[in-house]
Amino acid sequence: MGVSIEDVAEQAQVSTATVSRALRGLPRVSPATRARVLAAAQELGYVPSRSASGLASGLTRTVGLLVPFVDRWYFGRAVEGIDQVLRDSGYNLLLFSLGGGHGHGRKRSFTEAMVRKQIDALLVLSLGLSPEELCQLQHTGIPLLSVGGPVEGCSGVFIDDRAAARAATEHLIALGHRRIGYLQGGSDDEQSFEVPNLRTAAFAAAMSRAGLELRPEWMLPGDFTVSGGVRAAAQIYDLPGESPTALFCGSDEMALGAMFEAQRRGMRIPEELSLIGIDDHDFSAPAGLTTVAQNPWEQGRVAATMVLAELGGVSGAVQGRIMPFELVERGSTAPPQR
Repeated sequence: MGVSIEDVAEQAQVSTATVSRALRGLPRVSPATRARVLAAAQELGYVPSRSASGLASGLTRTVGLLVPFVDRWYFGRAVEGIDQVLRDSGYNLLLFSLGGGHGHGRKRSFTEAMVRKQIDALLVLSLGLSPEELCQLQHTGIPLLSVGGPVEGCSGVFIDDRAAARAATEHLIALGHRRIGYLQGGSDDEQSFEVPNLRTAAFAAAMSRAGLELRPEWMLPGDFTVSGGVRAAAQIYDLPGESPTALFCGSDEMALGAMFEAQRRGMRIPEELSLIGIDDHDFSAPAGLTTVAQNPWEQGRVAATMVLAELGGVSGAVQGRIMPFELVERGSTAPPQR
């Protein structure tokens, strides 16, 4: 049985991640530790894989990006920001798209492919990693950073989603709305990344603080898409009895879908229905949609800048950062008709 990286780590009394970094010439390893690792590897006769040995001189100048979707506005804009920084610095972007699939088989093949491709760092867009994936990534010793939402086990760059959803809900309440519905992410979204859960919890808490009733029939999944917003809004509009006077949508795409369906039915916005979303989608200003604006392009740019600084030897460059958001009032919200 051959000598493993774990054997070298035990001999040098360091972690496997440190062994990987030392053998690959990556930063954040002291000269003394690097010398001890190299001595242990030579003494034990450890031979890295052919692809790893090709990195002995340094970096591949490739950063990996794991995304659950590429056809949603937030993810597309964040990818643009990341890619801009990487290209300006002479780095390549290697995209790992799960294509909307959430099965662990897809994630497993991603992790194996990532190790085989030998990327220098990994950015994760709003997607949770399993304990097995985190363990494998930590063994590689590469910088790891999330973008757009919290990912357990690594630092991230994102807005305070609870505060953003609270601001949207409280805006409707302050206008005088008491019958408020909510379009949220689908079950797959909620299982795959934390943002939908944070926004839903904040909506429920804001309603509770105001003493307002949560109506389950007015809280439907819109899948963070325009078509999903159309479908969910139609279900709410078709319900018998009283209707909500306002809808908070967990993304602008869902809010735009709800707006399109309302207009198709001849409903007047904001006289009969107020609508608010989160994001500030490119179409939100032309549509007059009130929103809680964030800047995914800037979030991607900040995250990419961090990992490049870390790869350049700036220890501690990769760290969590809460990004700003802003309530942007437009014509889709107003006090309810008396």
